[in-house]
Amino acid sequence: MDSLRITERLEHKGVKATANRILVYKSLQNNHPLSLADIESMLITMDKSSIFRVLTLFVEHDVVHSFSDGRGVVHYELCTDDEHCHHDNDHVHFYCENCQQTYCLEDIHVPSIQLPEGFITNEISVIVKGKCPHCLH
Repeated sequence: MDSLRITERLEHKGVKATANRILVYKSLQNNHPLSLADIESMLITMDKSSIFRVLTLFVEHDVVHSFSDGRGVVHYELCTDDEHCHHDNDHVHFYCENCQQTYCLEDIHVPSIQLPEGFITNEISVIVKGKCPHCLH
C-alpha cells in the first residue's frame, strides 16, 4: 500500500498521518504479527519509544490490534476492518517454538465461552504453541 492510501486509512480511523506513523504502518504490512522488537529492527531510524507511542495510538484507534503470544511478548497486527477491530474474539494464533514466529490462523475461530453469572469477558486469546511447517522440514 502506498503512502497516500495509508494516509487515507489513518485519517479514516481518526489518526493524523505523520512520517513515523506511515513508517510503522508500512512495517506492519506483512503476513504475520510483529513484536515491538521486530518493528524496531526494521525501523532503525526510529527509537523504540517513538515506535511504542505510535503502536499505542494505533491500538486506541483500531488501526492495529495487539495480543500476547503466551510468552509475555506483545504482537501487533493491522486491523482489516474499516471501523472497529474485532480481533480479540476472532481467531487463533500459533507460536512456533523453533523459529519464534507468530502466525494468525484466520480459519480457526475461537469458540464462544459461556461464563458464570457475574463474569464479563473483555478479551479471549488462544495461543497454540508448536512447530510451524517451515521448521518441520
